[in-house]
Amino acid sequence: MDALDRPSTQRPKGKRNAKPPAPGAHGLSARIVGAFGRHYLAQLDNGEVLACVPRGKRAEVVCGDRVVLAPGHPPLAIEHVQARRNALWREDPWRSKMFAANLDRVLLVTATYPGIQHGLIGRALIAAEAADIPVTLALNKCDLPQAAAARAEMALYSGLGYEVVELSVRTAPQAALEALTSLLSGQTTLLLGASGVGKSSLTNLLVPLAQAPTREISLALSAGKHTTTATRLYALPGLPEGSTLMDSPGFQSFGLHHLSVSQLQHGFPEIRARIGQCRFQNCTHRDEPGCVFTTDPQAISAARLALYRTLYAELTSAASR
Repeated sequence: MDALDRPSTQRPKGKRNAKPPAPGAHGLSARIVGAFGRHYLAQLDNGEVLACVPRGKRAEVVCGDRVVLAPGHPPLAIEHVQARRNALWREDPWRSKMFAANLDRVLLVTATYPGIQHGLIGRALIAAEAADIPVTLALNKCDLPQAAAARAEMALYSGLGYEVVELSVRTAPQAALEALTSLLSGQTTLLLGASGVGKSSLTNLLVPLAQAPTREISLALSAGKHTTTATRLYALPGLPEGSTLMDSPGFQSFGLHHLSVSQLQHGFPEIRARIGQCRFQNCTHRDEPGCVFTTDPQAISAARLALYRTLYAELTSAASR
């Protein structure tokens, strides 16, 4: 994909980048390790952790950012956010939300119960693809009776080339640790997933001192309660230096309005592999004659094609506003 088609790692398309610091400006180099609304924790290069706040109401700072802090008494002012090598966004018609920055991997967690949410998974995979961030899928709660059916559903993603690991965090914690150790070693990994899939339990397993709160699934709604209200970055004990985990709030929606149609199409491995095979070079893969996904129904599953067409309609309707 042409780099010019990608959204800025600083802000979604259409928004200006922050101004760089004035020449000769001095400050404290740090990494954001906690985000609580507009209040942050930053770890200095010497390991000290201090409270800090951004300058200006529209300043966007996220966990994983490298920043320059003004010396003084906490909370220190964030003078500048260094250029990001990547950032994971979601955007709907009402607001943009950056999850985290400077990531090596996304660990996208789903669970046998309350069930595989293919729409959310598909959207998150596309967002990560647009940001050039590798994704590993984790199927949690594999000790439950629904495991066999969920495993069959997840075969869709392994068939597309995504790594899928199976976990039972509550009943087989040691096996879960062993499955994830090589994956997380030396990496900055964002733990991402819908509420109720066991992200907080997984964080508590990987970082025992984190003591992230966990709650039972709401039986009435078959959805998790939002137990994580902040994003935190933790060093992973027992793993090499540089092995860190970000725990993010659970989400129930994932807009992709910050992407272009080209990025959307490249975010589907099935579509990416068939570029140039349709009758028309600018085929939108909806109802054009000679579209490869019409002539070859095996090229993409019906559910994935429906997701693509839904997302295409969202992007094009947003662009026409």
